[in-house]
Amino acid sequence: MASKKYVSFLSLLLLLSAASQAQLGSGSYDYQDSSVVPSKRLPQHTEFMANNYPYPAKPRNQWEIGLQAGAFSISGDVRNRFPGLGAALHVRKALGYVFSLRGQLGFGTTKGLNFQPSTHWTRNSAWNTAGYAPGAQVFYNYKTNIYDLSLQGVVTLSNIRFHKSKSSFNVYAFAGLGGMIYDVKIDALNGNAPYDFSNIIAQYGGSQFQYKDRKKIRKDLKDLLDGSYETTGQTDNGQPKVFDKPFRFMGNFGAGVQFKLNKKFSLAIEDKVTITKTDLLDGQQWQENGVDISVPSYTTAPAQTRDFDTYNFLSVGINMAIGNKSVEPLWWLNPLDYAYSEVNKPRHMKLPKPVLDDADGDGITDQFDQEPNTPAGAPVDSHGVSRDTDGDGVPDYKDKELVTPTQCQPVDADGVGKCPPPACCDSLMNTIGRMTNCGIGDLPSVTFKPRSVTLSNDAKALLASAAQKIKDNPNCKIAVIGYCSSSKSEQQLSWDRVNAVISYMVDKEGINQDRFIFKYGETGGDCNTVDLRDGTGEEGPTTVPAPHPNLRRGR
Repeated sequence: MASKKYVSFLSLLLLLSAASQAQLGSGSYDYQDSSVVPSKRLPQHTEFMANNYPYPAKPRNQWEIGLQAGAFSISGDVRNRFPGLGAALHVRKALGYVFSLRGQLGFGTTKGLNFQPSTHWTRNSAWNTAGYAPGAQVFYNYKTNIYDLSLQGVVTLSNIRFHKSKSSFNVYAFAGLGGMIYDVKIDALNGNAPYDFSNIIAQYGGSQFQYKDRKKIRKDLKDLLDGSYETTGQTDNGQPKVFDKPFRFMGNFGAGVQFKLNKKFSLAIEDKVTITKTDLLDGQQWQENGVDISVPSYTTAPAQTRDFDTYNFLSVGINMAIGNKSVEPLWWLNPLDYAYSEVNKPRHMKLPKPVLDDADGDGITDQFDQEPNTPAGAPVDSHGVSRDTDGDGVPDYKDKELVTPTQCQPVDADGVGKCPPPACCDSLMNTIGRMTNCGIGDLPSVTFKPRSVTLSNDAKALLASAAQKIKDNPNCKIAVIGYCSSSKSEQQLSWDRVNAVISYMVDKEGINQDRFIFKYGETGGDCNTVDLRDGTGEEGPTTVPAPHPNLRRGR
């Protein structure tokens, strides 16, 4: 029978655990939400939000109220007949994630009945006034009502979890102190006369009562007793009273399991043991010396028991969380949630600002700076190279004549050109004649891979060499010529290659674009070759729109 009770109890626990798992949520409250932070902790919250303090403020959490009901029993000198009924009402508040305080008001009622008779009832004032004959045997019994009030400290550790956000149940333990009042009644009279127990005593062995007969004896006693409990039980002399009932200080302890149903409600199974400083919860403080359960002796003198009575309350309760602008009671929250959320996905973490080296302070990091020693304040392009707006070979930060016309170049060390003074036509023609034959000599041809418009490393090396000659002969104009135009794609490919060469000379070598003549789609040359030649005296545009831009190839 006992095994069935244990199986039923375990089945109930598993069912509650499964139901609560279905309600289990993930995550926790928003640590940046100031509405759940009490005013006295707002300074800490402000420091936390400003990244000046690493710990979030403890939030305002809800109160819990609960109602419990279950089996109530007394452990004393008289056997508990069967578990009575108990109930309790409590209010609980978390002081932290582990510790909380609980105030509890409880009530319990139960009955007791011995299946063995006793003869030394004369020392008990309640039985002594009932009018039994000297030497008569009686069966001790009682009905007790108990009211108690206690303050308990509750400890729970099951909410601190390292491998999941939070749990659907809590295992907790508690201990507390308080006070109790009790009211004990004895069924000593059948109406106004003492009971006659002689038939029961004779039936079950006279001077010996066997333990195996206890159920039959109790049944016969139940049929005999009228259940009126008319006699007030014995109390200690001088014992204080509250509401005209004996009062005693007491302590209690116990443990329980709480199952979360949703954010508001939870279910708890709990067992509480209360230790009192009285031996009269069952109305009896005397026992027979040498009494054996199966073979009692009625000839020895009675002795006062040295232990105090205790009572037990095994209950099932329903709890509700209450409170506005508050998080759940803290014993349902995992205090590691914030740390784990920041490690996994930083939302509030203060990250250091990346610092990249820039030795010359021109705004271009050393990793991409092609001229790492630019003087302070010198304007540079996106590659960190000093700008030369007019392409006269003198960087802008040294150039005293920022825009020097091409005809006024070459320039001196300060970037100032020498323009020819107005003169007669002969002088102008002579000048034109000199410009027609600039003496730059042969310039290289650049070869591209078929269908490609990208300059190879060899081509860039040729252009770098040619660029130096072009810079050394500032009076020369350079014609850049691409070939083939039998189709639109060939025309566009020729244009792209000429544009690639001129762009490289302007962007990379710093030569003014006005010095180039843009020619593409010419005949008489290799389609994969772009020629550079002296174009002084020729006429032609420096830039030309793409003929078929929709056919352009990426560089």
